[in-house]
Amino acid sequence: MKKFGALRAIVTGGLVVGVLDISSAFVIWWQRGIALRRGLQGITAGLLGARSYEGGMTTACVGLALHFFTAFVVVSIFYLASRKIAFLTKQPLVSGVFYGIGVYMVMYWFVLPAAFSTFRHRLSNELIELAIHISLIGLRTAFIVRRYSQKTEQSV
Repeated sequence: MKKFGALRAIVTGGLVVGVLDISSAFVIWWQRGIALRRGLQGITAGLLGARSYEGGMTTACVGLALHFFTAFVVVSIFYLASRKIAFLTKQPLVSGVFYGIGVYMVMYWFVLPAAFSTFRHRLSNELIELAIHISLIGLRTAFIVRRYSQKTEQSV
């Protein structure tokens, strides 16, 4: 039964976090006049470079798949850590805020600069992204993992 609890926590969390995060990206792209296909191709550009913009819907779909893969990894890491560190599920508000900040730091200070040599930090963008990572990624992850952890503990 524990395996299914872990799977449900990770799948539910990955889907919720993935949908919320990509929705926020869609809104930001729309505000900046970036077509959704081009934005999704931009995610793929981290792997393929400028060629991703020539791939049409195929590279846009790859970008969407990469986005959701990342969401599942983010939730999986939190879930696995929560098996060793009880505080993460006992205090989801605090752990979620800090996890969101941590995910933001990894993405915006390591992953994106490594994937895109032209990546630049802008204060207005940083504040929006930090808020998104705390509210839509960190907190959602922590509360979803807590919810499924409680169900797993009750069924044992």
